[in-house]
Amino acid sequence: MDIIIERACGLNVQKENITACIMTLEGKKIQTFSTKNDFIKVWLQRYVCTPVAMENTSFYRKPIVKFLESKGVKF
Repeated sequence: MDIIIERACGLNVQKENITACIMTLEGKKIQTFSTKNDFIKVWLQRYVCTPVAMENTSFYRKPIVKFLESKGVKF
């Protein structure tokens, strides 16, 4: 089978935290971040990841979507 995407990320955005999962050919990395700081942005930049998938629910997702779009990330 051909590999189509080598790395992908899923985000679960909630009021108090964001859980991120990055899947690669080597495995997965899962981490939960507070929405009160920018640590997730540093983490996502380290693991340059596109596409990103998340539910299109609530306004809690807007700040992280704005940041990721500014970095050229596709949803």
